[in-house]
Formats: sequence, C-alpha cells, structure tokens
Amino acid sequence: MISVKFHSKAEAEFIAAARYYESQQKNLGRRFISSVEAGIARIKSSPHLFPVITENVRQCLIRTFPFGIVFRGTEEQIEIIAVMHLKREPGYWQERN
Repeated sequence: MISVKFHSKAEAEFIAAARYYESQQKNLGRRFISSVEAGIARIKSSPHLFPVITENVRQCLIRTFPFGIVFRGTEEQIEIIAVMHLKREPGYWQERN
C-alpha cells in the first residue's frame, strides 16, 4: 500500500486551515479534515489521474472547500507538498523539496 508523507510546512498549513474553519463554525474544521482525507484517499488510489501542474507535481482539488492538495509520488510513497488555498499566491510552495 502507498504511504503518505506530509512536508512539514504542508502539515502546518493543513492544521492551521482546520483550526481556522473550526473557529468559524463548530465542526467545520472537522469537515475540512474529512474533505482533505477523502482527497488523499483519491490520490492514493489513482495518483496519475490528477493534472500535472509542474514537472512531476500534481494537484487534487478538495471538494466543498477552496483548497488543493499539491503532491508528488512514486509507486511506494505520496509526498504532500502543500495543502493550499486556491486564492493564495500560486506557486508559493515551489521552494519545498
């Protein structure tokens, strides 16, 4: 089975977004987390179905929230590079290796 690894900055922005949503409405943060987890499950099952945005980096759009999961992967591992708000400065995550 494919493992999933978060870049430390991607994990931090994921947690920050979940906290923000939870502060806006009870259980909204939990729903955000569930949406991201569903996106990760889709990535794990078919990573090559998502569009390439640069070189070997792909993006999965999150349902219900204006976020995308930016990732790259091999047959053994998916690395989440960013959990980014789609209205944020595009490409801010590109320096992450």
